[in-house]
Amino acid sequence: QVQLLESGGGVVQPGGSLRLSCTLSANDLRINHMGWYRQAPGKERELVADIRNGGSTNYADSVKGRFTISTDNVEPTVHLQMNSLKPEDTSVYYCNANIYILALNKYLELWGQGTLVTVSS
Repeated sequence: QVQLLESGGGVVQPGGSLRLSCTLSANDLRINHMGWYRQAPGKERELVADIRNGGSTNYADSVKGRFTISTDNVEPTVHLQMNSLKPEDTSVYYCNANIYILALNKYLELWGQGTLVTVSS
């Protein structure tokens, strides 16, 4: 079963840092893009950052200069390094992946279970 395994959420003070990681538990596939979304209570889910096959990245304006998305060359893993965190970054963060499964000749859109990030003093 193909799934996304997330880790790294938690509680941090304003100005602090956290690193989220997300690993795709499958092989024999092509990753088109992976990224992170977030959803705060009462708000719509929004893109935080994503990274495309080839390495191009895209960030929400609210996180530019503070967050960095990267991939692991060994495993199909995406990381989100979050620095200078603000209370408004408090949210559930969801990993997302768009993949192509070679054996099935099929595209899939996957979501992780979500990990809570709380920025509070």
